[in-house]
Formats: sequence, C-alpha cells, structure tokens
Amino acid sequence: MRISFYNLGCKVNLADISRIGRQFEELGHRVVEYGQESDMVLINTCTVTHRADADCRKIVRRSMRTSPDAFIGVLGCYAQLQPDEIIKIDGVDAVFGQKEKFMIPDLVKDFTKSASPSILVSDASNAEFHTSAVSDNAGRTRAVLKLQDGCDYRCTFCTIPDARGHSRSMPLGKIENEFHKLWQEGYREVVIAGINLGDYRTPEGHKFIDVAKLIDNLQIPLRVRISSIEPNLLKPEILDVVMGSERFVPHFHIPLQSGSQDILMKMKRRYRAKNYDSLIRNIKKIDSDTCIGADVIVGFPGETDQHFQETYDFIDNLPISYLHVFTYSERPGTPAAEMTGIVPHDTRKNRTNILRRLSVHKQMDFYESQVGKEKIFLPETYDKTSNTWRGWTENYVPTAIKAPAELAQTPHSVLLTKHLGDKVIGQLTEEKPSFTSTQPYIKLAVTENK
Repeated sequence: MRISFYNLGCKVNLADISRIGRQFEELGHRVVEYGQESDMVLINTCTVTHRADADCRKIVRRSMRTSPDAFIGVLGCYAQLQPDEIIKIDGVDAVFGQKEKFMIPDLVKDFTKSASPSILVSDASNAEFHTSAVSDNAGRTRAVLKLQDGCDYRCTFCTIPDARGHSRSMPLGKIENEFHKLWQEGYREVVIAGINLGDYRTPEGHKFIDVAKLIDNLQIPLRVRISSIEPNLLKPEILDVVMGSERFVPHFHIPLQSGSQDILMKMKRRYRAKNYDSLIRNIKKIDSDTCIGADVIVGFPGETDQHFQETYDFIDNLPISYLHVFTYSERPGTPAAEMTGIVPHDTRKNRTNILRRLSVHKQMDFYESQVGKEKIFLPETYDKTSNTWRGWTENYVPTAIKAPAELAQTPHSVLLTKHLGDKVIGQLTEEKPSFTSTQPYIKLAVTENK
C-alpha cells in the first residue's frame, strides 16, 4: 500500500508517527508524502488547543479530495479523548487510541473503506512506553528522540494526562544505543523530548539526572538539546551537569505559563514565580549566552488586568530570549473549564498580541547580543541562488553563512558578524579545514563573504 501521514501537534507526536511509518515500511508498504494519492491516510491529532476538532475535520476532507478511496485512520490525543466525535466525521474508517496506535497493522487486516467505522480505543492509563525518533529538519542533521511519555501532573487547564496516560520512560540502558543509531544515520544533533521530560524515571529508580550524566559521558560527537523541562524539575544537580557539559548545548525551554502567583496557584503549577525568577537568573549567571525560551498562557479564568500586568512585568524584567504564547481555551473535562471569571475572547486575543510583541523584542535583543561572538553552527539547508547555508548555533541563534554547497553538514565554528531581521549573519573562522570523526566540532576554511 501507499501510506501517507499528517501530524498535528508536538515533536513527541511527530516521533510517534514516524515510528508507525517505519512499522508499515518493514511490512513492505510504501510511505508517500502527504498530498500524494494514497491507499491509506493516518492523521495524528493533538488536543492542546480548541481547534482539535476543526483541524481534524479539515485534514480528513483534504485527504478525501486527494484520495477518495483511501482508508482514513485517526489517532493521537484528540482521538483518545473524543473518539465518538471523530467517528462521526464523514470519511473516517477507524479511530485508534494511544495504546492501539502502535498496533494498527495487527488490529486492522483489511485497509479498505468501510460502511461500519471502528473505534479502537481503550484506557490509556496503563499504556507502555514505545521508543520513537524522527528527523527534525529537512537537512536530516537534527533528530528528535522521545525518552519519556505521559504525565502524572494535574494542571487545571490540561487534558494531556488523560490523553497520553501515566508517565513512563525509555529504560536507561537503551539510551546509548539509540544515540549511536542516530549518529550512524548521519545526525549531528539530537533533541531529547518527552511530554514531561524532567519526570523521567524507571522502575529501577533511574531519574533524569542519570540521563544527563549518561549523555554527558557519550563518546560520540553529537550535540544534545533538551526540548522542554518543567522549572521545578530542573534541579541544581541537573543544571550542573548540563551547563558543564561538552554534549549539551546552552539552550533551555522552561514553561512559565504565568508570572502571577495567584494564577499559578489556580493552574496548580508546582513552583512559585520567585523560584522561576531565581532559576532563570542563575542560568544566565553561569552562561550569559544561554538561550532561554518560555511558554505562557494568557486569558486563564480569573486573570484580571492586574494579573496580566504582573505577568508582563515579570517577563519583561527577566533575561528570557523568546516566548511561546498560547491563548487560553476551555478544554472539556478540566477543572479550569468550570472556573468563574471567564476572560472575554477579545481580551485574550489582545493580551496574546501584547506578549507576542514582547517576545519579538526580547528575541531581537538576544540575537543582537550575540554579534561579535564565535559560536558553533550546524548547517541545515542550502540556498543555491544566494550561495547561503542556514542553520542554528548551539545557543539557538538562526544563522546564515556564505559557503559552498559542498560544506559538510557537521558543526562548524563561525563568527557572528551582523544581526539582520530574523537571523544573524556569520562567517567560518578557520583557515584550514580539519576533518576528524572523533572531534565534537569540525571546522572548515573561511570562504569569501560577498
């Protein structure tokens, strides 16, 4: 069969759908790009925003236009939570839950259109961990490796614990082998990911600190990025390992959600605003070039103008490099959906725009602060019309350099020379090329920067 996939949502979702694709390839089927005519289309859904239903319906309709006779299966978080709603969508043949999505070839023997669509969804609370990894860029230099899944936290706005089940993790003994496989496949950067990555733990008692130490001691020249980690789980001992490591890069994404202590308490977040403030300042004290991103939710029930101003001032005064701003939306079944003090949608939208403008300002300031510094650049995509490579430095600065198409897609030392809009211009810094497979960073000759 020709099988295509459409993914909605996070990097963990993307890694999961990649694993499912490999399962079908191993059975002799052919994975084709979404949009091409297919015999089967699998849609991996998300439930983080209120658009889950609308997004799912839109992709189903698009799939039917391209491949009207294709078997259409829907899986993922929204499928786990609302299978009865999804099965009503015209064109859907089956809905798969979190436990069932990795067993699709075994559960369905006849992948043809059916007059009687199937719901194959069971309780996800005792779901097993499934290893998955996926390329995170077109150049196939960076991979996402899932180390943890599920969540045992109960933030009042979130449906993820019900959608993905309990927290579970890859056995510590398997991690090094996964890194070696990614290295052999040509990847030079790995993003370790999870639904609540810092809550990594195994039945043997291993925790995220053990993961950090293992990665720090890897004898392969990969650089490693942490996708996201809760502030209460970024313990001092973890920070010591990561900030002193030659493997980990100086980049953190640390969810904040609100700068108001009142709102944090209503959200049932597991830290205080003052603790978050101390954590960020401590990181920047260790290395001022560290890039720090944060998630923020605006318009949570009960968020007054004063609460929002507290959040704005809190972020404005912190050395954060960028924000991911989310407009609060009611999720059925969550405690927040039943709270009073509903914030009008126009107010939510306005507050979102205000914080997004603040994010742009902080991001531009961070990029400007990196000019004149030497960083490690990983080339990802090449534009032959401008003879330019685009990629990222270790501290997450989007960088462009003039270099030949033959430039090795491995880390190179560059001097950042100019901030230009959404990127920084750089140039290679070594006069002589040096290619040694055991070096963490491989440097190449300077090319003329026209």
